[in-house]
Amino acid sequence: MSAERVSYGGQAVIEGVMIRGLHHYSLAVRRPNGEIHTEASRLSGFYTGKLRKMPILRGIVVLAETLVIGIQALTRSANIAIEEEGQELSRWSMALMLALSLGIGISLFFIAPLLAVRSLDSLIESDAVSNLAEGILRLGLLLGYITAIGRMADIKRVFAYHGAEHMTIHAYEHDVPLDADHIRSYPTAHPRCGTAFLLVVMVVAILVFTFVGRPPLLISIASRVVLVPLIAAISYEVIRFSGAHSNNPLVKFVVYPSLALQKLTTRQPDDGQIEVAVCALRHAMDVDNGVKP
Repeated sequence: MSAERVSYGGQAVIEGVMIRGLHHYSLAVRRPNGEIHTEASRLSGFYTGKLRKMPILRGIVVLAETLVIGIQALTRSANIAIEEEGQELSRWSMALMLALSLGIGISLFFIAPLLAVRSLDSLIESDAVSNLAEGILRLGLLLGYITAIGRMADIKRVFAYHGAEHMTIHAYEHDVPLDADHIRSYPTAHPRCGTAFLLVVMVVAILVFTFVGRPPLLISIASRVVLVPLIAAISYEVIRFSGAHSNNPLVKFVVYPSLALQKLTTRQPDDGQIEVAVCALRHAMDVDNGVKP
């Protein structure tokens, strides 16, 4: 398959950008001496096999890929940025980090809002109102968390690389030259962003938990854990549909909040950060085309 047909995406990492290609993901990181280090790692067959093409199931695969590859890329970029080679995570370390990340995320954004709202059961008669209040509180926690970490200097740089990644992908999708002058004409927000995905998750969760109702507390807590993969899978299909119909006026109206939210997770990059994003994308394209970078 030609690289021009690939729907590229990625994420910002420490002093760099990761781009996901067909069977590899490419990493470009700025070293302390100013040089840009690029490398590619092959993706597991689990992320590129038949499950990747099955509706709903592919959303679960993408969620797993995002968590695993995301941690790998962040760890690798941090080592490159501070010039520490050979510091790779073991499988046990990776599993522990994933478990902790999932545990903290589910506890903070799913279980904590549930417990807070259920403490007001005597004041809320409607199950639908209870679930809506829980969803609004969940969204508030997400916005507060993003706003808080966005004030950190190191995170601001990551958010700038995030903006560079989006702008570069826009330029690629519009078939314009991949240089800073052309790339700067595009916005830092992108409809297939992970931030947009998080917002969709928050909305879909309200709908899914409304069907669950308001069972006993332990069952409600279990549902907030067990149904996370399903919520993520539905949310992925929504993002996929909106990306395929991005020019539809109704779709533009619906996805506007997701694009607006990205103002919290992206910053205008400098030319050096755009250069790194371009290196990551070009490296991914070269690997997909069988060209030795």
